[in-house]
Amino acid sequence: MTAFDSFILAWRTVKSNKLRAGITVAIIAFGIMALIGIITAIEAMNQSLKESFSSMGANAYNIRYKESRVNFGGGDEVKKTKRGLKVKKSNLGKPIRLEEAEFFKLNYAFPGSNIAIYRRGPNQQELRYKDKKTNPQITVWGGDENYLAVNGYNIDIGRNLNSLDVQSGRNICLVGSNVAAKLFGNRAETCIDKIIKVGSTPYRVVGLLKSKGSSAMMRQDDMVLTSYTNIRRYSNINPSYLIGVVVKNVKEIPVSSDEATSIFRAVRKLTPTEENNFAIEKSDKFAELFIGFLSSITGAASAIGLITLIGAAIGLMNIMLVSVNERTKEVGLIKAIGGKSKYVRQQFLFESLIISLLGALFGIVLGILVGNIFGIILDTGFVIPWAWVAIGIIICSLVGLGAGIYPAMKAARLNPIVALRYE
Repeated sequence: MTAFDSFILAWRTVKSNKLRAGITVAIIAFGIMALIGIITAIEAMNQSLKESFSSMGANAYNIRYKESRVNFGGGDEVKKTKRGLKVKKSNLGKPIRLEEAEFFKLNYAFPGSNIAIYRRGPNQQELRYKDKKTNPQITVWGGDENYLAVNGYNIDIGRNLNSLDVQSGRNICLVGSNVAAKLFGNRAETCIDKIIKVGSTPYRVVGLLKSKGSSAMMRQDDMVLTSYTNIRRYSNINPSYLIGVVVKNVKEIPVSSDEATSIFRAVRKLTPTEENNFAIEKSDKFAELFIGFLSSITGAASAIGLITLIGAAIGLMNIMLVSVNERTKEVGLIKAIGGKSKYVRQQFLFESLIISLLGALFGIVLGILVGNIFGIILDTGFVIPWAWVAIGIIICSLVGLGAGIYPAMKAARLNPIVALRYE
């Protein structure tokens, strides 16, 4: 009798107990499905985020008056930082004024760089053209002639903003591809020189932007761009301007940002002992923050899957012990005709492994299918987390061995004479 013969006997035994084996396979499959499904969904979300933020320009950064998601203000008049520098309370949360942004743009001279001044306008706006309108989810931005280059947009039809547009603040705009598709249907190219209304304000369309690919994370094509001087007419918008800088190569960002910091400290009139009251952020910061958050979800998903698999392992061990008791005479007969203990042990271990790996197979397939529902929603490609597929197989193999080793040892130690007399 060989190991292959033991495997064939184990497979036949599993097939002959379909209901009992099927229930255990289902328990293991649901544990692996929970693990692989969540991991696959997270991979799809990561892919969507990376695609969205890569289109914003990896070689760009911006200067804003405070770090995103950081609470400024409050506390004592002067607070100590980790580096020993001081921040005056009067400097905390101080918006960037237009004069400061324009002074920086005039004096920053890093080779091959472009500087953009822009400001976020109202969001959740509804746009109208004749009897057609968009959903109330459009964001209005005010920028200059360099806004598109800094933020990774390209013109499909029409023209960009120019210095005269910025100086005059006239009602002209560029529209995102989603806006044009909604208002002009399949003839989006006809939007040029048409008058649309942003809220109740009429704007003449001078340019159509190429699609950047909207997703559930970011709606980069649901936007309207006008000049930052025009955007000042709106009330209840962020009072601070943003400064965008784009360089030729991503490797130049550290040197460029250091020079920008030095110049903007002078713009803000900071002394050498005072901490920066502004922040320099790369365009992919939010992606990094969100991906870090998703990593913690991965840990939680792993815990959920492992808890389920521990329960499955206990159930599998119980079934194997029951199987040993039911087949005591069979084991006695095998030993009586010369079968060795190791072959009995192999047969029961193979049974446990077969059930466990079948659960892994079904769980992985179901988990990938369930997880890729998020891929369909986020419009990403089909995602297969190969590393976690391998981990799932390894975990289930260990579960099978762990649950089967004691019943297998118990069966192998049976005395053939006692076993044959067992009722």
